[in-house]
Amino acid sequence: MEKTWRWFGKKDIISLSDLKQIGVTGIVTALHHIPTGEIWPEEEILDLKRYIEDAGLRWSVVESLPVSESIKFAGRDRDQLIENYKISLANLGKCGIRTVCYNFMPVIDWIRTDLKRKQANGTYTLYFDKVRFAYFDIYILERENATADYDDEIIHQVRELDKTITPQEKDELIDVIIVKTQGFINGNVREGEQHPVAVFKRLLANYKGIDKQQLRENLKYFLERVIPTAQEHDVNLCIHPDDPPFAVLGLPRIVTDEEDIDWLLKAVDNPHNGLTFCAGSLGSGIHNDVPVLARKFAPRTHFVHLRSTDVLPNGDFIEASHLAGRANLPELIRIFKPYPDIPMRVDHGPLMLSDLDKKYNPGYSFLGRMNAFAEVSGMIAVLT
Repeated sequence: MEKTWRWFGKKDIISLSDLKQIGVTGIVTALHHIPTGEIWPEEEILDLKRYIEDAGLRWSVVESLPVSESIKFAGRDRDQLIENYKISLANLGKCGIRTVCYNFMPVIDWIRTDLKRKQANGTYTLYFDKVRFAYFDIYILERENATADYDDEIIHQVRELDKTITPQEKDELIDVIIVKTQGFINGNVREGEQHPVAVFKRLLANYKGIDKQQLRENLKYFLERVIPTAQEHDVNLCIHPDDPPFAVLGLPRIVTDEEDIDWLLKAVDNPHNGLTFCAGSLGSGIHNDVPVLARKFAPRTHFVHLRSTDVLPNGDFIEASHLAGRANLPELIRIFKPYPDIPMRVDHGPLMLSDLDKKYNPGYSFLGRMNAFAEVSGMIAVLT
């Protein structure tokens, strides 16, 4: 497997020299400065590609070429936005970049309620607390009929939490859920937004009346138009599973389990329509057996995220060590062994040691990911 690393461009405080020193060979990045929906010019792609190659590395994967919300909810301008997407795909192919990761999650990308949950060993990690998320949904967002999405025990705990939660904790929930996990990567709500909840509500309103079947049809519409361009320019598109892999905030989720993945691969049955196998995202759903999914979909997997999660008895989930958790990374490495050219990257490393003093993007610390990279590199060496 090609050992890659997510890098956030020339302004990333982690340098390409740092990455080369620890054994990274491929870079996962994007033109983050270009607004979602606009065309990626060939000259800008080549400029970044040369910059990476001058450091002795390869631009292996685009993560991501984001899909505009209007494409997802079938807005009036979706056809023009799809045309722009096709031009960007063609330009990437002309520049020799063959793997493009994207997602089709409405409004919100990945969701956590805590970005620094302290662990027994002194490190800090990402955490999803079902009760606090339900509190955000019911009491802060005040989404219509939100209580219908939670069982009686969760509702009881939310009401108890309302008696003790502080204004600061409420602000932190808003910042983490709406801004911090979204804004640094083509997010819909940026750092510094004065009214994030109001903006978020407007974004959610675009999906009123859109159920799972309609969102599937919107994805199929998109894929039917972009996959021919991907095939023409030998680019593999690979969709990222929903994180977490279950419905949230009344929004449909369509890449959550075996049936969903099977549907989307058959909807446009072309090898250039593939999967980003994110072990941590899939593993945070108790309904998923991660190695079973890997065995079934390995032939259509173009990119692998090797990370792991644990689902707790109360339904909360937490980032696990890359040596532990539900994902069973050693078994996944065995499964993907026959596909040696698949790029893989570790993901969501803990905050540890001097990581705490740096302003890393959430989930993208240096030492925590380097530790995970070493663990996974060792597994790959032994198992392949």
